[in-house]
Amino acid sequence: MSNRKAELETLRADLKVRLARFEAHQHREDGALDKDFEEQASQTQNDEVVDSLETETREELAQIERALERIENGIGDDCESCGEPIDPRRLQVLPYTTLCVDCAED
Repeated sequence: MSNRKAELETLRADLKVRLARFEAHQHREDGALDKDFEEQASQTQNDEVVDSLETETREELAQIERALERIENGIGDDCESCGEPIDPRRLQVLPYTTLCVDCAED
């Protein structure tokens, strides 16, 4: 479980860096919108993509935090729905999962 914890901590750090870049983009730390209308439209469309990526990143970060919390509580390898052990192969593929395959499919 310690390898998984280290992997999750690394993922968490990477996601926090990514979120900081998204936030910098959204706050226009690289400058205001271009004066050209077409360029503004393109920048606005890019903003929408960044918003979507930021939302996905925040959701993944929340899942990682939840998995780390469960590891700290000694239940990180057990399904939070049925309580059965989560297949180690599933944890390798999706280290922040909190559900076994059967419960995830339901």
